[in-house]
Amino acid sequence: MSKTLDTGANLSRRGDDGLAAIGATPGAQRHDVTAKAKAGGKAAAMPAAARIVLRLLERLHTGSLSLVLPDGRTLRFGRGEPAASMRLSRWEAFGAALARGDIGFAESWIDGDWQTDSLADLLSLLIANRDALESAVYGTAAGRLLYRIRHLLRRNSRTGSRRNIHAHYDLGNDFYRLWLDPGMTYSSALFDGDAGRTLVQAQEAKYRRMLDELSLPAGASVLEIGCGWGAFAELAVADGLRVKGLTLSTEQLAWARDRLAATGAGRLASFELQDYRDERGRHDGIVSIEMFEAVGEAYWPRYFETVARTLAPGGRAVIQTITIDEALFDRYRRGTDFIQQYVFPGGMLPSVPAFEAAARRAGLRVLRRFAFGQDYARTLQLWREAFCARLPEVRAQGFDERFVRTWLFYLAYCEAAFRSGNTDVVQFTLERA
Repeated sequence: MSKTLDTGANLSRRGDDGLAAIGATPGAQRHDVTAKAKAGGKAAAMPAAARIVLRLLERLHTGSLSLVLPDGRTLRFGRGEPAASMRLSRWEAFGAALARGDIGFAESWIDGDWQTDSLADLLSLLIANRDALESAVYGTAAGRLLYRIRHLLRRNSRTGSRRNIHAHYDLGNDFYRLWLDPGMTYSSALFDGDAGRTLVQAQEAKYRRMLDELSLPAGASVLEIGCGWGAFAELAVADGLRVKGLTLSTEQLAWARDRLAATGAGRLASFELQDYRDERGRHDGIVSIEMFEAVGEAYWPRYFETVARTLAPGGRAVIQTITIDEALFDRYRRGTDFIQQYVFPGGMLPSVPAFEAAARRAGLRVLRRFAFGQDYARTLQLWREAFCARLPEVRAQGFDERFVRTWLFYLAYCEAAFRSGNTDVVQFTLERA
């Protein structure tokens, strides 16, 4: 049976992301609209939504866009860098973006309504011009309502958390091992300005920094809330620490247990299929790596209360999380976006002030914060390139074209957001006040 996300009918067309691997052919033959007019050509009628979006595109103030319409005409907007291109196969893409914002825009890509030479460049251009394209970015209130309701119904209650985690992480270990680094780390690496650092080395550097922040002696106990496939635990037990890892993913649980058993240090690590809210132990240190985004704002108080309750006096917690620009936070928290709808159901990013305020209310003090968002952009680029290079194997696992296009959009969407600064990734070092 073909594996797919819940995004509707199968594709009838394929697009490209500047990679031959996705099997695209060039779009319609390009014609300069000015030359066409001089030759006495007559433009084809276009939908009202298209005319509205084209007027918005005339407001581009940063970078340039070459846009090929379904009737073959080429329109050019703005000038300079970043430069991007887009080729439309169907007019419906305009209406989808205007009505449903970034969700509709993504859905029209998934449906094969448009192609581009580089998704990351196109999305970076649109983000840079967010203010000029606000109507198309956020969509109409009516168009967003159904998605907002669906997002609210995916709250991270105990039952909802298991369902939401399963939807993303239990796609299969064989899928993730195709394009993650050999250590199976699915969070930002830390390149720290070192252009020669490999992804494997950068992932270890991230873990090393967290261990340094914990500053624990051998024999100390560490709770990892959201242990992934066990990469942090493997490094921590090599330093003589005892680690208890929590996960709600059956796929990750099996991998992590086998991984640590194979090292011969399994006695120092235990992994449990357990909700963080059920933890009753006391630990010398706590680590949580990009799990907080899956908690949900309604459950932030319980999360930080759990951290404070399970952290031994004098101990530290190091929490790595993706954050959203404070200027965007209020509007973001009242709505929903492509990531929440198609990739991480129930997810919610904090702003830095919102995160720190929630931690303080639980009796935790922020000792340090360390941001490295541009390193996440680089990490995502490397993942995207690896994903594209392994597309034949992705398809061989039974994933269909809608799934492929959804993941291409997801990886490029996140890369562009980090490059622009709309999102960041931060390690917060906390202690009990």
